Amino acid sequence: MSLKNQTVFITGASRGIGRAIALRCARDGANVVIAAKSNEPHPKLGGSIHSVAAEVEAAGGKALAILLDVRDEVAVHQAMKQAAEHFGGIDILINNAGAIALTNVENTSLKKYDLIQSINHRAVFVCSQAALPYLKKSSNAHILSLSPPINLNPKWLTVFAPYTLSKYGMTLLSIGMAQEFKDYNICVNTLWPETYIATAAVTNNIANEEAVDICRKPEIMADGAWTIITQRQTGQNLTDEQVLKTAGITDFSGYACNPATIDQIQKDFFLD
Repeated sequence: MSLKNQTVFITGASRGIGRAIALRCARDGANVVIAAKSNEPHPKLGGSIHSVAAEVEAAGGKALAILLDVRDEVAVHQAMKQAAEHFGGIDILINNAGAIALTNVENTSLKKYDLIQSINHRAVFVCSQAALPYLKKSSNAHILSLSPPINLNPKWLTVFAPYTLSKYGMTLLSIGMAQEFKDYNICVNTLWPETYIATAAVTNNIANEEAVDICRKPEIMADGAWTIITQRQTGQNLTDEQVLKTAGITDFSGYACNPATIDQIQKDFFLD
């Protein structure tokens, strides 16, 4: 299936995985809504909703840049309405915006705790609910959230339980919505990287710029997301590798950031 003329609303799309997904959809001729907080390029990270919108147009898609904080319920509903009016509807919602805090309960402030819960699982609730009236009218309706399969190995709760809760909450909501929205013919799935992905989340929170050598490129997640939203499956909680294998792709070497260190690529969180 092609995404030509379909409208894809992506949160957190000004850089990283969100940007990669936006460009992959654009190559199909999709209408892409770049919804994020970056109105101006970040001094260190670069990228903004406007720079990605230009890239989307150059790649063959149509773009709409919307300045959006996914914690703001009123703003989210306004953004969905604006997108639907601009493109004539919304077909796909990709919940990509996220916040990370790799601290345990003792060392996580309440402010940080509230931040990661609101940007991660609460935003999935708010955005999905706001998009629902428009998705009901689509013939290829999807909600895709970037969250992991639930793994109750205690080690993932011991080291950073607040963050784990916020990401598992996204997945639990998705499992529930997949069943709830079946009658509306809306597919709801989650996608998670099998390995570290070269994004600011990795370089700023896990290691440093050298961490890129143990990462894959964001394009593997973009290809995984594209594979999911061009098919009619629901209730799946998969990794990028699992999705791409269903499409016959088994060689992932081309996604390595550094071919010389391909054997050192690090497995991502929540995957034993």
